[in-house]
Amino acid sequence: MKRLASCLLMASVLGGTAALAQGELNYTASDPIRYPARIYAGEVAGVATNSKGHIFVYQRAGNPYASLGGSRIFVHGQDQLLEFDGTGKFVQEIGKGIYANLVASSVRVDAHDNIWAVDEGSNTVTEFNPDGSKVLLVIGFRPPVTAGVVATPHGPNPPDQNYTLCRPTDVAWDQQGNIFVSDGYCNNRVVKYDRNGRFLAKVGGPASGKGVNQFNLPHGLQVDRAGNVYVADRGNARYVVLDNNLTWKTTYDNYGSAWSACISQGPHQYLFVSNSNPNGNPPGSWDNTGQVYKLELDGTPLGKFGHAGKLEPNWQVVHMMDCRNPNELIVGEIESWRAQKFVLQSK
Repeated sequence: MKRLASCLLMASVLGGTAALAQGELNYTASDPIRYPARIYAGEVAGVATNSKGHIFVYQRAGNPYASLGGSRIFVHGQDQLLEFDGTGKFVQEIGKGIYANLVASSVRVDAHDNIWAVDEGSNTVTEFNPDGSKVLLVIGFRPPVTAGVVATPHGPNPPDQNYTLCRPTDVAWDQQGNIFVSDGYCNNRVVKYDRNGRFLAKVGGPASGKGVNQFNLPHGLQVDRAGNVYVADRGNARYVVLDNNLTWKTTYDNYGSAWSACISQGPHQYLFVSNSNPNGNPPGSWDNTGQVYKLELDGTPLGKFGHAGKLEPNWQVVHMMDCRNPNELIVGEIESWRAQKFVLQSK
């Protein structure tokens, strides 16, 4: 399945803010992966690629189930972290049955090809080695559940709140290997750790807000080559730029609802941002939601592509994106249960 978008200049109104006139970018679209027998598509929360061109999909694939272990109940998810090769052929499931696997939010691959899964249900960020055979690092922890009630973790001595995540959404790294986490739904903050997971800095949270040093559901996160941090501040419909020490720099607020951010690699980096409606891009919103914008890192718009809709090559909610190659994006959709690949064409 392929489609070539027409070349068009238009202006649209997004979330009450007038967007700059944008050129429609030409593209072709395709299905980048093939599910094997007995593995089915779920809510594709995260997508990523490694240096070999393999594609990783982190999807919500079923209802949780409970089991009794010792003196307490454990709630397990059926989410799946799947690896496909560059041709779309299934390779393996990574971390099957892992304790941290409950409600997928994002998957990213770092500069060393280590695979990082962000799980908002278990409040954890888990790092796997490149072949997925070993867990290297876990940030956060799952609070114990007893008789269906979340218990106070570790009795009267809970862990330091700097290491206590609450429904985290995304992860990224700078050139020194420092780790940045958007600690999204409850803590409304961004946290910086060193490469060994030691706390360094934070900004925001726990109360949501619209001002400087405040967030309302930071939902996506990326770091550019200079160490600047770009945050998709979804509840405030803006993209926030921080320096490497998490000091507030600026915001981009004319690209609609802020779901995901992606920064390409290569000598010249571009920023891609997604504009999805928080309610799943219902049909009434299709004229002003659903686009992905291509920007310079300073926020200068270069164009946009895509449209909201249920059928390929449209989308309902672009939850996370991979843009290792600036002309090739893979997007994950939670509403239509799929991943799609978009190759941008010169006009």
